[in-house]
Amino acid sequence: MRHARAMRFASLFATLATFGAASAVTLSAAPALAQEVLLNQYEQPVAGDAFFSVFGPQVGGHLLPRALMTLDYGHKPFVLRNEADKVPVGQTTEVAAPSKGQLFLHVGGSLALWDRLLVSVGMPFALYQSGDTVVSNDATLRANSGGDVGELNIGLRGRILGEYSDPFQLSVGGRLYLPTATKAWGGEGYVYSEPRLLLGGRQPSFVYAAHAGVKLRQQGDPASLAYGVAVAGLMLDGALQIGPEIHGETPFKTVDLAAGDFTVNTGTHAELLGGVQYRFVEDFVVGAAAGPGLTTSVGTPVFRGLLRLGYDPPPAEPVVDRDGDGIADGIDACPDTPGVASDDPDKHGCPADTDGDGILDEDDACVDVPGVANADATKNGCPPDTDGDGILDRDDACVDVPGVANADPTKNGCPADTDGDGILDKDDACVNVPGSANADPAKNGCPDTDGDGIVDGKDACPDNPGAANADPTKHGCPKVVMTEKEIVILERIEFETGKAVIRPVSDDIVNQVAKVMKDYPDILSLEVQGHTDNVGSPIHNKILSNGRAKAVKAALIARGIESSRLVAKGFGQDKPIASNTSDVGRQKNRRVQFIILKRTKK
Repeated sequence: MRHARAMRFASLFATLATFGAASAVTLSAAPALAQEVLLNQYEQPVAGDAFFSVFGPQVGGHLLPRALMTLDYGHKPFVLRNEADKVPVGQTTEVAAPSKGQLFLHVGGSLALWDRLLVSVGMPFALYQSGDTVVSNDATLRANSGGDVGELNIGLRGRILGEYSDPFQLSVGGRLYLPTATKAWGGEGYVYSEPRLLLGGRQPSFVYAAHAGVKLRQQGDPASLAYGVAVAGLMLDGALQIGPEIHGETPFKTVDLAAGDFTVNTGTHAELLGGVQYRFVEDFVVGAAAGPGLTTSVGTPVFRGLLRLGYDPPPAEPVVDRDGDGIADGIDACPDTPGVASDDPDKHGCPADTDGDGILDEDDACVDVPGVANADATKNGCPPDTDGDGILDRDDACVDVPGVANADPTKNGCPADTDGDGILDKDDACVNVPGSANADPAKNGCPDTDGDGIVDGKDACPDNPGAANADPTKHGCPKVVMTEKEIVILERIEFETGKAVIRPVSDDIVNQVAKVMKDYPDILSLEVQGHTDNVGSPIHNKILSNGRAKAVKAALIARGIESSRLVAKGFGQDKPIASNTSDVGRQKNRRVQFIILKRTKK
């Protein structure tokens, strides 16, 4: 596995380095600028670090490689201001931006050694730069543009306290920067270094890190204090990481560089970032971060956005052997009791005779339960089988009654009950379908979901209690069914021909609608709709349907339903549900519907 990870690392790092180098070479060259400060202040942490801009203390694994690539965009990292202007506090004096935007690709890799040291390398490549050329009082600052190669850095880190996943870790480290930049503002132009102190830690729900270091430059350039702190919450078993981080650098001596009428602030650089990362395919991490610059120093962008892709395999878990029997806990079936090796993973690392019944574990079919010798290897060392049904007493729920095997331990060894409904097969009229007891042998053990006395196999509405009906499509169905949007009646409300008078035959269906309204007080408004077929004039049908809707409303009020909960409305022939070209269709269209307009929110 370690070799495979190394091969994946080498392939990934080579791809990143080739892409970055090619981009830097093919982009157009930019005019040189006066080399006084480093323009891009963002530093990619070491491959394997948890955050976008804050270096962590983690060192984990031996000969374990990691790789990291970050795409970095900084908006207006270099802005000139006219110091002669007097403006109110809070307003900008920006007049030009020699660098309007920078797009960098940072690539890096690291190698962990002996779970104690970490060697790293990194290189930034400028993919795109743009800006204004500024001329003032014979001072010229040319626009920052084109591609560039940044400063190659080589790092070393040593762990002092804490393991890779401990809540507190402390390390020391540093970087050596080499003058590989091809243009001004891309580097310091000489070799310099930065020793660092790093601390941090990890818990199941969060991770944190902080670093502090001193950049030691050549005489004449001020040294500076570099620092950062970050914390993030962990979710989805640690795969998702979200949190803020802040980093910055403060020179021990501030130098304002004059440029005609303008000055360049080289003071404190500080940025705030909010980042999110996700670990996928076990060893890879993808993330994005963005945030504002907190100062106006050169190199501090107004806004920075980052995208990263990392190859970051976690180190192998340390081997733990609590009982000291030479068998690691991960494969030891008895990790707290010294034992012996066994080809059976259930016995590997366990004592030779766990249950003490005189039968060695390797021959004992019931290692944890004392038993007796048996010529049958599958029963050797197991308790006896009193009822002789082939199921040992320890597994037999009916020790004294011969039965059959069953996956349910409460029924294993008991007489057959195929559907598990508690009714033995010999008495069950529905052997393969769970049901309930019934005095009628033809129904005993058969399901009756709605409890209406009609078994599901013959019930046209098995989920809603109903009554017997000669029509098999209605057998066991209720006359009224409640849905989210409507009280559905399965029988028509009959009226006197051409009149808005309910016939007595429909009293029962009206009673059931009234019962539903009482059972569901959360129905605040119910629209009683009257509909007709297309026989007769539309005006006559509208009047007739409206009268019939009002008649039903009045009947419901007479049965105790509040008038405020009811609305009557006739639609005439406007809303057919079937074709009016046949008697069957017209009969379907002559109907009353109960539409729920408003219910109490749950």
